Amino acid sequence: MTTDIVFTLTGADRVGVVQEVTSILLGLDANIETSRMVRLGGEFAVLMLLCLPEENVARIEGAFAGLAERGFRITTSDTDRRAYETHIEWPTYRIEVQGADHEGIIHEISQGLARRGITIESVETSTTDAPMSGTHLFSMTGIIAIPPSLSEEDWAEALASAGQAAGVDVTAIAIDG
Repeated sequence: MTTDIVFTLTGADRVGVVQEVTSILLGLDANIETSRMVRLGGEFAVLMLLCLPEENVARIEGAFAGLAERGFRITTSDTDRRAYETHIEWPTYRIEVQGADHEGIIHEISQGLARRGITIESVETSTTDAPMSGTHLFSMTGIIAIPPSLSEEDWAEALASAGQAAGVDVTAIAIDG
C-alpha cells in the first residue's frame, strides 16, 4: 500500500543537491508527484508531494542522515489526497500581479481572496529592478480556485479591490480545465 507525504528539504546551495535527493528518493521507491525546487539567496529549497510505500516512510530520516549531517533540514508531513479533491470542481484562474515593490502586497492580495473563500493553489513572487529607473518592481503569478457559488462579478471585484489597496495591477485569466 502507498501513502502520500509532503517532503521538504532546505540547506546551503551546491551543485548536485537535486541529483542526491532524487537518488535517495528513488532508493525509497518514492514517486515525485509534484515538486518545486528553487535557489533563494544562498539556500536551496525543495518542496515535493511524494507517493511511496507506507513501510518506506519510516526510512526517510535514516536515508537523509548524510544530508542532515551536512546542515540540510528535512521535514515530512502526512497528507490526504482527498483534501485536494475538495476543490477539483472549482474553476481555476491564473492571476498576475505587478507594481512597484513594497511591504504588504502579498498580504493584501491573499486577504482579499480569503475574504471571498477563494483558495490559493500556488504562488510565485519575484522582484527586479526596472531597466531605466532602477525602481524595485514586484511580480506575482498564482493559481486560484473559485468557489462555484461565487459569482464572477463578486470575486473579480474582490481581486480588483485587493490590487487597488496594494497599489498594484492585477489580472486574472481563466485556465481551461
